[in-house]
Amino acid sequence: MIDPRLTALAGANASPEMVERLDIFIGLLARWRRIINLVSESTFSAVWTRHVADSAQILPLAPRSRRWVDLGSGAGFPGLVIAIQLAGMPEAEVHCIESDQRKCAFLREVVRATGAPAHIHAARIESITPRDTGEVNAVTARALAPLDRLVGLARPWLERGAVGVFPRGRTAAEEMHAFSAEREFQIESHPSKLDADARIVRVNRVPQVLL
Repeated sequence: MIDPRLTALAGANASPEMVERLDIFIGLLARWRRIINLVSESTFSAVWTRHVADSAQILPLAPRSRRWVDLGSGAGFPGLVIAIQLAGMPEAEVHCIESDQRKCAFLREVVRATGAPAHIHAARIESITPRDTGEVNAVTARALAPLDRLVGLARPWLERGAVGVFPRGRTAAEEMHAFSAEREFQIESHPSKLDADARIVRVNRVPQVLL
């Protein structure tokens, strides 16, 4: 039987330490999901491909980014996966923002158990500012809101030079077409490695030209 971890982490340059940390994360998820609503039963059965691999493919689209913000972290996808990928790298830190206190307790337990370089903010996204996170290189979010809304939530960091990296489902083309801030932001579409119909959208603030 093929180890699902090998399929999920193919091409991710996963070290034994990274795999061990991810194993701890998923082990905790298996226990905590019986107490609080973290992931559904149907998706947990394919957690390594459905959640871990989907999250792990984000970092290569901003490979030099070491400081991230994850909006609406939920069960830790993609924020804690990115933090585990960055573990041991200088200045690495992922700020996970989640308003559900019980989910934050789970996220903190994963951070404690894995040593992932993540900081958990138990608050609404709108209440957290760059003053709380410090300098950030990249912003991400998964299954949180339509692209237009995501860019609005990420704007405080995008305006300061961070790149947005947002996995989108099969409505990606429609969302990009309807994106209302195209003159202010540049968007790129990249294929998902897991779903031929899904995309990962990169968003950058268009440099302001001084006349």
